[in-house]
Amino acid sequence: MGERARRVRVEVRVELKPGIMDAESESIQKSLRLLDVPEVESVSTARVYTLSFEGIPRQKAKALAERAVDRLLANPVIHRVTITTLGD
Repeated sequence: MGERARRVRVEVRVELKPGIMDAESESIQKSLRLLDVPEVESVSTARVYTLSFEGIPRQKAKALAERAVDRLLANPVIHRVTITTLGD
């Protein structure tokens, strides 16, 4: 029989690819220097989305998360994406 259906959470981490300007992280690093934290060598930003699914197998939840990434959450030209299935 197939995998038992239960609550599944999928974490989607969206970051800018190397070489893409990240104005927010540059601003944060500048502010940290002004706040006397100059030791920070670099800053990067990411968005983390946690998608929760009920009553479907992990494999299907991951496939739906991938669809969400493709259709809304990321731009493959500028973003790199990591998808992690969480839970049991």
